[in-house]
Amino acid sequence: MRIAVVGGGAAGFFGAITAASQLRSAEIVILEAGDQPLEKVRVSGGGRCNVTHHCFDPAELVNNFPRGHKELRGPFSRFQPRDTVEWFEQHGVQLKAGDDGRMFPVTDNSETIVDCFLTTSRGLGIQLRRNARVKSIAIVGADTGHRQFEIECHDAAPEQYDRVLLATGSEHQGYRFAQSLGHTIVSCVPSLFTFKVTDNRLNDLSGISFTRVHLTLTSGESKKLEQTGPMLITHWGLSGPAVLKLSAWGARILHDTHYHADLTVNFLPDMTIEEVTTELLAFKQNNAKKFISTETPVPIPKRYWSRIVQYVGIADDTKWTHLRKDAMTSIVAELTHARFAIIGKGIFKEEFVTCGGVDLKEVDFKTMQSKLCPGLYFAGEILDIDGLTGGFNFQSAWTTGWLAGMSIVV
Repeated sequence: MRIAVVGGGAAGFFGAITAASQLRSAEIVILEAGDQPLEKVRVSGGGRCNVTHHCFDPAELVNNFPRGHKELRGPFSRFQPRDTVEWFEQHGVQLKAGDDGRMFPVTDNSETIVDCFLTTSRGLGIQLRRNARVKSIAIVGADTGHRQFEIECHDAAPEQYDRVLLATGSEHQGYRFAQSLGHTIVSCVPSLFTFKVTDNRLNDLSGISFTRVHLTLTSGESKKLEQTGPMLITHWGLSGPAVLKLSAWGARILHDTHYHADLTVNFLPDMTIEEVTTELLAFKQNNAKKFISTETPVPIPKRYWSRIVQYVGIADDTKWTHLRKDAMTSIVAELTHARFAIIGKGIFKEEFVTCGGVDLKEVDFKTMQSKLCPGLYFAGEILDIDGLTGGFNFQSAWTTGWLAGMSIVV
């Protein structure tokens, strides 16, 4: 059996290694368009490689995938982060978990993962062809009863294969191959990005972070989207885990509105409006002679509190005893439902994550085989699947690659 794996990334290597481990007699060839395979693995996590996430409950794990959460529930019950950890341990790589659940090799070096894959694949007899840019994939021999895939690479003669695993990531060439074999491609748009916000309340406050805020995104007639978590003020607007999660879940909505939307921020999500008001009144009573702008009665950064006080029109030399009821109401509003206008999409170090790809309805998630083209398999980002930051996208690659590798040799 001859198997071609198109794409030498995380999903492609994992699928190839799994297949070779199941059927040692199979001839498996990885066709990598570039000179350096596993490039995203190398740069992931700032060169440390965020291999997976320490979430071992499949039902909880799927909640980190804006696209693909329903389809991945079954696959994660068969190969999940716990299995990923065990797989790497069996191949000589120990992983460790950080306080936020992200898992890295104990070496904190992505080359550990790259070397593991290259060494394991060589040991299994897998051929790695670098600079093998695929030009076309076609079905041949269907009329003779000996159906195969003919793959033509640039500057090379066409070759025939019995099975093909497409693992080209978000490369447009991969989508073109899938389309040529009958598949529908859901248009790709960015996922995981920051919000561009130009607002006086944020000026010169870059670097200020909030431990926990509640965000609500509204755009036209679209359904409201909400997220809770840490947030960061940047030079261009707002970032941090809560913003990135919201950008992922709202990726298509924001794309359709050209990244213009309304964002409501509750800086005190664990308190009701009444509780916030009571807290301010009590502080006023106990600190009557102190300046409002310099005393922070609630758990938010002092510089942002001072900015709120200034924003609602309270002079810097105003003391708590002189705080009027209307000014109090304005402060409470700014603390619990401050409104900001998103006017564009900022940047993020992992913005290479996109949503879009092969339509999931056209893939059997028990085997990762195409429902439309027998012998064709998919794994990784070529599918319309994307996860949040934290190792989830790699876990999707390992899981779909493993399923494809297990099934492609049967």
